[in-house]
Amino acid sequence: MISKSIKISVALLSASVMWSCFSKKDTSIDLPVETVVEAVEYINGIDIPWGMAFLPNEDMLITEIKGKMYRHDGNQLLEISGMPEVWIHGQGGLLDVAVHPNFEQNNWIYFTFSSSHKEGELGEGGTTELVRAELNGTEVQNLTSLYKGKHNSEKPFHFGSRIVFDDKGYLYFTIGDRGNRDVNPQDIQRDGGKVYRLKDDGSIPEDNPFVNEEGARAAIFSYGHRNLQGLIYHPVYKTIWEHEHGPKGGDELNELKKGVNYGWPVITYGINYSGTSITDETEKQGMEQPLYYWVPSIAPSGMAYVDSDIYPDWKGNILIGSLSFQYLERLVMKDKKMAKREKLLEEIGRVRDVEQGPDGYIYVSVEGKGILKLVPKA
Repeated sequence: MISKSIKISVALLSASVMWSCFSKKDTSIDLPVETVVEAVEYINGIDIPWGMAFLPNEDMLITEIKGKMYRHDGNQLLEISGMPEVWIHGQGGLLDVAVHPNFEQNNWIYFTFSSSHKEGELGEGGTTELVRAELNGTEVQNLTSLYKGKHNSEKPFHFGSRIVFDDKGYLYFTIGDRGNRDVNPQDIQRDGGKVYRLKDDGSIPEDNPFVNEEGARAAIFSYGHRNLQGLIYHPVYKTIWEHEHGPKGGDELNELKKGVNYGWPVITYGINYSGTSITDETEKQGMEQPLYYWVPSIAPSGMAYVDSDIYPDWKGNILIGSLSFQYLERLVMKDKKMAKREKLLEEIGRVRDVEQGPDGYIYVSVEGKGILKLVPKA
């Protein structure tokens, strides 16, 4: 069902957020801004809308973790046929979706999903797979597997996964550490806990950092990550930014650099869920520090850079969803440092993704509610 008439009035807080957080990167400044919006119900009937992407004609693609993809044309929600079998397992399922920058010429879309063991692969269970397909109306055709993690696992968590293109046409996507923290993230001969960079046909860029290193997974762009669920191309710095779940505390926002080790689990600002220590080190030579980290964890999911004139007070800011605390967070960054945090849409539900559409409006996917559209109030 589709409804555009049900509205949830939401006041966006103008004061600095007063919940506990610790970061040596904090440089809080006073930014007295108040914006008031209505979160308008845009699409309902999707239980866990995991990812969103927009076609050039402004139609929206939505993934549902249970294995279905939908196309919404502004009026109707239509299920897309031809989808591959998805291994529904714990946190796994149908994950992110992205549209090729030249979709009007090639009709290509890309999506990630948890994929079960195939003949010849290492280990039982499954892991994250990236697929390219041609989208014709409401059918995907000519599916091509571009990458699947080499090492499967029966563990039900940390699949990642997000997808984004940069301004040069390279495709980046993520696979979480698959719950195998002591093996995968720090080993460039294994998949998991990595960001990958490919050409749009799945081939490996010649300047990827580990192309010439014997035994390394040549698609790796950066490593030492935990469970990455936010990925954007930052148009100002012209780099890829990602965020990832820490354990109990220690969620991170990072600017990605080619070949760099982001430390997990050798360094972290978090602890085990039991309260015991993972490591007493938060810094180590040769390992990158985050731009910002959250304690306690917000369980970040989805991320968008705002440059729309519809929200003039938010231009240049980053929006990130919180699964744990069920709100949308606005981060004001100054010179790549956190200047201000703001809690938006409090108690809205588990925010899974956030995107700025080609119409300039911000769309937020919320578990159990569907897709909301943020409309500024006069």
